[in-house]
Amino acid sequence: MEQILGLDICRDTLVGDEMQRGISGGQKKRVTTGEMIVGPTKTLFMDEISTGLDSSTTFQIVKCLQQIAHLSDATILMSLLQPAPETFELFDDIMLLSEGQIVYQGPREHVVEFFESCGFRCPERKGTADFFFFNKFSNHTVSPQEEFI
Repeated sequence: MEQILGLDICRDTLVGDEMQRGISGGQKKRVTTGEMIVGPTKTLFMDEISTGLDSSTTFQIVKCLQQIAHLSDATILMSLLQPAPETFELFDDIMLLSEGQIVYQGPREHVVEFFESCGFRCPERKGTADFFFFNKFSNHTVSPQEEFI
């Protein structure tokens, strides 16, 4: 587990606190993740785990969680605000909400096709996650024929 989480390099380092320097912020997040997955847990609920982290660290943590989910047949429900394209690509399934309503739930690789069939086209220069974050898909916010730039 230590190696999967990328914590083997800081095995003998104190976690630290405000008074004593220790491991990095990303490593602290991975320690917390490790604490959550120890034991017979088959489901994890994780809310906005990327707060305060750069996109590279967020990617590493999500990649680790993906491996854990696949190896242990676990389910992870995670909310992320504007994940980087490479992080978004790690998800097997996604659920998109708009104004508290589910607008898509299913395989990540089918989401673009689904919205294109509804008249929403993601521009080539825009990442899929950014396209969904910056555009609301409710009747009174956006017309399906609009092209987003």
